[in-house]
This record gives sequence, structure tokens and C-alpha cells, in this order.
Amino acid sequence: MYRVSVDVGGTFTDCLVLGEEGELKQFKSPTTPQDPSLGFLACLEKAAKDFRRPLAAFLADVDLLIHGTTLATNTLINENGAKTGLITTKGFQDVIEIRRGYKNIRASMYNVFVPPYKPLVPRRHRLEVEERVLDSGEVLTPLNEDEARATAAKLKEAGMESLAVCFLHSYANPQHEQRAADIAREVFNGGYVTASHDILPVWREFERFSTTVVSAYVGPVVERYLKALVKRLEESGFKKNLLLMLSSGLVETVAHCVPRAVLLIGSGPAAAPAGAAYIGESTGRRSLISIDMGGTSLDVCLIRDGEIPTTTESWVGEERVAIKMVDIHSAGAGGGSIAWVDSLGLLRVGPHSAGAEPGPACYGRGGKEPTVTDADLLLGYVPADFFLGGEIELARDKAEEAVKKVAQPLGMTVAQAAQAIFTTVNSFMADQITEVSTKRGNDVRDFALVVGGGAGPVHGAAIAELLSIPAVLIPSVAAAYSAFGMFAMDVGRNYARSYICGAKNIDIEKVNRLYGEMEAEAVAGFRANGIAAAEIVFRRSAEMRYGGQFHEVEVELMGSTSSPQGGGFTAQQLETTVNEFHRQHEKLYTFRMPWKAAEFLTFRLRATAPRAPFHLRQIDEGGPDAAGAIKRRRRSWFDGQEVDTPVYDGARLLAGARFSGPAIIEETTTTVVIPARFDCAVDQWKNYLLTRETVL
Repeated sequence: MYRVSVDVGGTFTDCLVLGEEGELKQFKSPTTPQDPSLGFLACLEKAAKDFRRPLAAFLADVDLLIHGTTLATNTLINENGAKTGLITTKGFQDVIEIRRGYKNIRASMYNVFVPPYKPLVPRRHRLEVEERVLDSGEVLTPLNEDEARATAAKLKEAGMESLAVCFLHSYANPQHEQRAADIAREVFNGGYVTASHDILPVWREFERFSTTVVSAYVGPVVERYLKALVKRLEESGFKKNLLLMLSSGLVETVAHCVPRAVLLIGSGPAAAPAGAAYIGESTGRRSLISIDMGGTSLDVCLIRDGEIPTTTESWVGEERVAIKMVDIHSAGAGGGSIAWVDSLGLLRVGPHSAGAEPGPACYGRGGKEPTVTDADLLLGYVPADFFLGGEIELARDKAEEAVKKVAQPLGMTVAQAAQAIFTTVNSFMADQITEVSTKRGNDVRDFALVVGGGAGPVHGAAIAELLSIPAVLIPSVAAAYSAFGMFAMDVGRNYARSYICGAKNIDIEKVNRLYGEMEAEAVAGFRANGIAAAEIVFRRSAEMRYGGQFHEVEVELMGSTSSPQGGGFTAQQLETTVNEFHRQHEKLYTFRMPWKAAEFLTFRLRATAPRAPFHLRQIDEGGPDAAGAIKRRRRSWFDGQEVDTPVYDGARLLAGARFSGPAIIEETTTTVVIPARFDCAVDQWKNYLLTRETVL
């Protein structure tokens, strides 16, 4: 039996197959933007062919199929989602536009030259109905069902494809939202309708409304894609459940995700940190900076003490998305990122990308703009005759023509311009790492850099040198980094209930009642997927703050049960949890205020069924001498000089091999560039550890 993960990126679709003996095989196919399911199936076809089996026979032996996709994220960023309407409580029509006074999250609210925020739902499509629920859950004004039906009909007549129902305080009592959503579904006759209590049942109306609107906006696109994909898989011979990678670092079924499409925002990149943590643990490293550089974007995550950080403070573009997500910083820097000269005559790289179509100029598919991959080819880092194992032959002449577009206005030779592109994109990526490390009080020299993505191993060591990071870890699965991380994911869901109260006057019985509701919901959901209650692991936590603070800190409820059969939360555990809050606050912000009253805001439950265990196959041992793995030599540029560089065949490198840079390792799906001041060692799992010489 096989386990398969497929990650559909902006440029390439990655497929990783794990056999029963722990052997990993990687496959790549160009992403098909018009219909990503075609690229998905093409990658599976390639895998089946490698195993010398028809696709149907191969899929029949697939025990686990996990999928990560950037479709929801791209739909939101590219603003090509569904025409969406909003039904809300009378008087709250403008919550998603007022937000919290933000003009633009990346600029001063006083900057008059920044255009105002453009909401996903225009005001004319945000309609109000009479109803009111208090924060206690008490009904103040009953729902006017006739008005709800009329507003839904009006939005349908206006051509809405999707509808979000967002009522005040529905987290405390969802009855009005449930009824309004049912009415809307009747009127829309099966159209895409979602309600805020089902997406984010927590306090703070703007965050809940915004997240729900985002889910409704991307929902129809996600639904069409997933239904088409499931149908194609079934027709191809796959009969089991397809699991989807969530932004929270968990995996779930298609049936759960389709009505909650916002859970797929950041789906693919969320898996990479789990892969980094797994690789780091096997090599004895728990403090890691994970970077995933593909064809379109760079994703960065800082992992301390083996803990993958999560956040509810995410923005995607200008949209607030308040679901729990793996804390990843993304930027437009990849192999397909386009180099250009701005109005000041300065070289810039990205954020625009050549993508899968037409791709970099050297692909010979119609691309004309200079990209990072074109520069890498001209610098001798990427092989023209062995890109994707020889599947794509790169055209050096087309890369030169493209790079001339920036070389000429800058007064440079083509080689100098290629070096400038390489340095510029590396400096930009180093700045992105600084954003999540140094600017948050972490010393990058205390971390190892784990590098993934098809383009990452080309640039990883150069980035580490810019930041003085002493060690770079390049996994054997670097080219399918996010796909590998999916194997390390647990099946599960996150639940939340808001209960705002001071620690001194908390109703412990109410807390246990809230957790009882969430745990019962989790058990029912897992049972539907064939997972028994005894297999479920619960992790309870609460968002807390000092009185008067705006931001909160998530704290694990100390000593609370981790199984459905255990006891509840007690007064003694309450005291322990408050002390833990003080400790966590000091850890994050360097101070604590024990004299201030602590408040509870939202109680959270993470319910998981542990992943099926897996292990990677170890490679054969060899001596430290790697000379036998040299396949050729190539002229490559290092430190402004063209150097005769040894090129190693990655397939022939054995555990224990050691050599120094400058050097290049050619793998079927990626290329590892080792600068002059780095040494490379190969471990028993075929990971490459690059260590930088210490400069005194």
C-alpha cells in the first residue's frame, strides 16, 4: 500500500509517494491554472508509470491521499471569487467596511494617497434583517423570517452566486443564523450559503464577519474544483476519502471543507513547517527556520523548541482571516519571480511571477520576461540538460535575451545582471526571514535553516550567508517539501467558544459545559469518518489577556484532560492556568503584571486522531570521499568570478559523504548550490547538512 500527498502550487504540482519500506519517490508536473485537477492527475499518472502500473491499479493500492492547494488563497488574492451577498443584523451593514478603522494594513491610516479599502461585498449587496441576540445568548428581537426571505430573494435576483449570513452575537446563540441560512438555501435552491457561527463561532464581530465573507467569496470556486477532482479520482480508480490540508496544520475530509472553504486559505504552505519539524527532530535540531521557495512564492516559518506556531491574527491581502492558521509569512519570491527596473533605475525582483504559463523565458514556452530561474541558469547553478531530470530542456539563449532587458538599462553585462538578480532576490528573502526572527526578538544564529521547494536549495546557502546562519539543512524531499509535511499531519479539527470573564469570577461549570459541547461535536465528526472516540486526543487551551489589553495570549489549560473519558476543569487547574498565562506573557513580551486581573476570552479545543506512523528508509553507508559521485564539471559564478565547479550526482551520494564548496549537487527535482565557505555532509536519510565556516 502507498501513501500519496499532492501539493498544487502556482508553478508546479508536486507528488510524493511513500512506500511500505519507507522509500520516498518525488514527481513534478506543471500546474494547469485553468483546471488544477488536470495537473493533479498528470502527476499521479507520472507516479503510476514509474511504478509500472496502470493508474487505476496504482490508485487502488493508495491507502492515504492528502491534497494541499493554493486555490482558495489565489482566488482571494486575484479577486476572482464569486459574486457574494451578505445578510446581517439591522444596523450592522457596514461592519466589514468600517473594520477597526484600518485604512490599509500596510500603510499609515493617515496616508491620504492610499486608496480606501474595497470590501469583497459592495454595500448594495449587504442587506439587513430585523433580529437581535444579546451577548448572553438571550433573544431580544425575534428573527423576521419574511424579511430574511425577501432579502435572500433580492440578492438572488441581483445575480449573487454566494451568500454569507452574519448576525450579531451568533456565537452565543446561533438559532437566528441557522434559520436565516436555511431560508436562504431554500431561496437559492442549493446555492452556496454559509453562516458565521459555522465558520468562526467567537466574539469580535468584524473578525467573524470578515472571515465568513471570505469563505463565501472563495467557496463556489473551491466547491467546483473539489467536486471535479473527486469525480476524476473516482473515475480513475480511487475509492477512498481524499483528505485536504488545512491552514491550521491539520487534515480533513472534502465534505467538511467544502462548506467551510476559508479553512483552505494557505493550505499547501501550512504543511512545510511540519516537514521541517520532522526532519529537524531526526537530526537533533528543534530551533528551526523553515523556508519553502517554489516557483511563485516564499513561505517562512520560525519553529522554537519544536513547536509550530499558530495564529488567529492573519491577513490575506487586505482581508482579515481570523481562523487558526499556522503562522507563516509569505512573500512574492520564487523561481518564476520577474526581475524589472523601477522608475528610480533600481533593480527589483517580484512579486509578479511568470507562473506555470508561460513560465520563465528559458522554458521556451513563450515567456519573455527575465526571471530568477533564467538568472540561475546563466550563473551555471541550474543545468540546461537535467532540469526535472531532463524532462524540460532549458534554452540558455532565451534566458540571455530576457536578462538583457534589465542588463541594458543598468549598464551591465548579462552575467553581471544575472548575479544582480540572484543577489537581489536573496537579499529580499533574507529580509523576510528577519521579519519573523530578528524583529521578534530571536537571534537567527541560534537556528538552523531548513530549505525546501524546487528553487530553495539553489538559494538557501546564499541566504544563510547573508544572515550569518551557521547551518543549512536541505531534506532529501526538498523539492516536495510541503507534500512531505502532509505525511506528518494529524487528522483533526479546531473548535472554539467565546466566554468573556475575569479569572476571579469565572463559572467553571460553564467552562466544562462549553468543552462538553465541543468534545461531543468532535466525537460525532470523527465517528462519521470511522474514527473511534478512544483514538481522539483533546488539547484544551484558552485565549487570555490582562484587563484593558487588546491582544491576547493562548495558554494551554494546565492539567486538563486529553481524552473524552477524563475529568473536567477544576478550580486548582484554573489557578495553575493563570500562573501559566503570566509565564507565557513574560516569555512573549519580556514582562508580566500579576497585580492585574487576568481575563478569559475564548476557549479552544484541538481534537486530533494521531497520524499513522511512518519512517524513512536509510540509504547505504559510504566513506567520506565523495569524488566517485562527481558526474561532470561546469563553469559557475561564485563571488563575482566564474569557477570550474564540480557537479555531483545526487543519486550516487552515500551516507557519510563530505565535501566542500564551491560545488553543485544535481537531483532529479532540484539542484543544491554549495558556496565556497560551506561544507556539505550527507546523513543516513539523504539529507544535506551545509555548515558555514566560522569567521572570527
